[in-house]
Amino acid sequence: MDALNLWKLQLEQLLSEMAEQAIPVPGTVFVVGCSTSEIVGKRIGTAGVFEVGEALYGPLKAFAEKYKLYLAFQGCEHINRALTIERHAAQKFNLDPVSVIPAIHAGGSMSTYAYRHMEEPVVVESIRADAGIDIGQTLIGMHLKPVAVPIRTSIRTIGDAVVTIATTRPKLIGGKRALYKE
Repeated sequence: MDALNLWKLQLEQLLSEMAEQAIPVPGTVFVVGCSTSEIVGKRIGTAGVFEVGEALYGPLKAFAEKYKLYLAFQGCEHINRALTIERHAAQKFNLDPVSVIPAIHAGGSMSTYAYRHMEEPVVVESIRADAGIDIGQTLIGMHLKPVAVPIRTSIRTIGDAVVTIATTRPKLIGGKRALYKE
């Protein structure tokens, strides 16, 4: 099996394990940060590989379709980690598009691939996602709701990239007298 197919299978496996532990809520945002450089064993931002973005896009799209999620693909630091999403998602969440188009060396291979293959993509500055995946330490935390909860899966890397998956939960406020929904 070649590396691209292996990485695709690893992604499918960890998304499946994630959904077993925290069933995604339909109509919510799932943020994706992905360093294709890290996957191929290079330093983040130095060796973007478009074919890796292409290979991983399919499983992510299938996951989003299965659970009725909105995907948001985080770009790299050269576009301030702005996110590529579908226009209807931006409208639903009242997000203003910005004037940038992701490119492999200014946005990253994953967000560039997503931009070129979504139905009507736009880029927004920020979002408050309910869950997400970070492949290669791209720092998606800035786009998650405030209380992130890590999810552990049997797959800890894709290629050479460290993978972190998180969901979020509402803040617990009120102290010891408060009651909380389970």
